[in-house]
Amino acid sequence: MKNIIFVIPARGGSKGIPGKNIKPMGGIPLICRSIDIARKFVDDKDICVTTDSDEIISVVRQHGMEVPFKRPDYLATDTASSYDVLIHALDFYKAKGVDYDWIVLLQPTTPFRKEEDLRKMLDMMTDDLDMVVSVKQAETNPYYNCFAVNEQGYLQKFIKTPGAGYGRQAARPVIYEKNGSVYVIKIDSLRKQKINEFEKVHFYEMNKVYSIDLDEPLDWIFAEAVLNNHLVD
Repeated sequence: MKNIIFVIPARGGSKGIPGKNIKPMGGIPLICRSIDIARKFVDDKDICVTTDSDEIISVVRQHGMEVPFKRPDYLATDTASSYDVLIHALDFYKAKGVDYDWIVLLQPTTPFRKEEDLRKMLDMMTDDLDMVVSVKQAETNPYYNCFAVNEQGYLQKFIKTPGAGYGRQAARPVIYEKNGSVYVIKIDSLRKQKINEFEKVHFYEMNKVYSIDLDEPLDWIFAEAVLNNHLVD
């Protein structure tokens, strides 16, 4: 049985949607959606909300869970990397004599997750892998509808591939992008290299609705419409 920690990173500052991590989404603060799905898998002691915000800490406590530490200022900037935030959290627990095998990263800004999907991702994860990550099919495909401007100022196909097909569905290979929802990471791998340097990565595909990422006000409107029309479980 693997020892798993769920980490939920939530900075206080947000330029696109001010205060989004604690803004109510479907009646509860956004960050609480990630806490609730994590609680289906582990006890609260194995859930780490890492934040620099006293306001977020207060909301999390009102939701019945303690925040183990307040993130230092140098990890609360726009340039602070997710890698450094994760290593900081792991080092905090290691200093207390608690070691984990896998880390599950849940970003609050991708609010819709199915318990079934996360369980399948955990089942996919093995010690031979660096990571299992959730993805969606990319809406733009460099083999189909991505273009660059040539020296004459004309649009030309970004990648020319004979026989790639004429429609988006026929374009090959299929292109995926990370949707930001779930990362299941082997901690030994994380301590050796950054996430973008992993080579042994499997993916789990989610649809467009479950891949909604809240970056700007229009995204929030779309997400609320999804909830109001019962398009997610």
